Amino acid sequence: MKNICMVGTGYVGLVTGAGFAELGNRVVCVDVDEGKIEKLKKGKIPFFEEGLEKLIRKNIEKEKLSFTTSLKEGVANSEVIFIAVGTPSKETGEADLSYVIRVAEDLSFLISDYKIIAVKSTVPVGTLELVTEILGKRGKVKGKDFDIASTPEFLREGNAVYDFFHPSRVIIGCDNSRVGKTLEEIFTPLKAPIVHTSPAAAQMIKYASNTFLACRISFINEIANICEKVGADVVEVAKGMGYDKRIGEGYLNAGIGFGGPCLIKDLKALIKIAEDKGYEAGFLKAILEKNEHQIRTIVYKVKNFLGEPLYEKKIGVLGLTFKQGTSDVRNSLSLKVLELLQKEGARIKAYDPQGMEEARNALNEVEFAKDPYEVADGSDILLILTGWEEFKKLDFKRIKRNLKNPFIVDGVNLLSPERMRKAGFNYKGVGRS
Repeated sequence: MKNICMVGTGYVGLVTGAGFAELGNRVVCVDVDEGKIEKLKKGKIPFFEEGLEKLIRKNIEKEKLSFTTSLKEGVANSEVIFIAVGTPSKETGEADLSYVIRVAEDLSFLISDYKIIAVKSTVPVGTLELVTEILGKRGKVKGKDFDIASTPEFLREGNAVYDFFHPSRVIIGCDNSRVGKTLEEIFTPLKAPIVHTSPAAAQMIKYASNTFLACRISFINEIANICEKVGADVVEVAKGMGYDKRIGEGYLNAGIGFGGPCLIKDLKALIKIAEDKGYEAGFLKAILEKNEHQIRTIVYKVKNFLGEPLYEKKIGVLGLTFKQGTSDVRNSLSLKVLELLQKEGARIKAYDPQGMEEARNALNEVEFAKDPYEVADGSDILLILTGWEEFKKLDFKRIKRNLKNPFIVDGVNLLSPERMRKAGFNYKGVGRS
């Protein structure tokens, strides 16, 4: 058992903190948001993530997991401090390290005995040296008062609890074998391959992994658009590709592109890292440009059905979160599609199983419906922009009766084209024949 302080209670910090507690450690989670901490103390989580609330409640009751706004309290009895605060994109694309810097400055005052600091936030190479420098300004000496490591996370929102307990690998980046061994003891119960690297390699593994996933999505979307031109079905194409062990089947689902809080942010950050070192990352820029283009293809499909202009056309939208299984709308491509349609003068009526509250804070002049049937009622066309399983089970006879026109644009290829056409819809997916 280790005494662990987890700084930050976003998706990464909260899931990882609860997971460590479940593994038998004593974990104190720290956040500056008093309202959030008070809710967490009662076992209420601030976002939707399957299985997380149950996990938190269980470990609060076992007194393995606690929450506080006091970093001093969290640091006092801890052996290992994990930093899991946000690193959002600046306008330039580079990672905003202000939250990491603030934590480092606070730690420089609070550390009074030896601690291991493990940075779980996604940060560029050089950040560990920056944290070391900040601590050094207050007389803290690396190797004596603290050591530092990079332990990047690979959790998928919507599957984060499962991913924590079933990781494909654990990356530990540090330059001290004793520190590496201590961190390995924490992760060993997960029974995953543990890869020891330099801190720089660990940080690059995170950026490279997310960028490669983004690349696969942009690639299959490019193939999907070509499939539409030649009359092939991208689902069949992707399935055939996936049997090749050199390729694999993951992240080959064509759709409106990649969104969310990680892939776009990390891709932009890696481009900026390269530029700062004098390297023009043209290939990475092309991935990003392709993603922006893919968003616009959904608008083109709507215009093909409804014609132009879209002024005063009523468009029903199912799905607002950036993916199914989460309430998160950060960098949701669904919201970007809606904004493009609104600029064309369209009126939007929308529904999402979990993301309504967050979407209300992010969108203007959108009518929010109580269910998918209300979305369809009186709409000129129906768009499916997030792949929630419950949308597959809708009564499409009722949906058709409610719509003004039997038009469906499926931006995530959730439905069967054959089934929809048999039901009397004019259906258009992405790369589907």
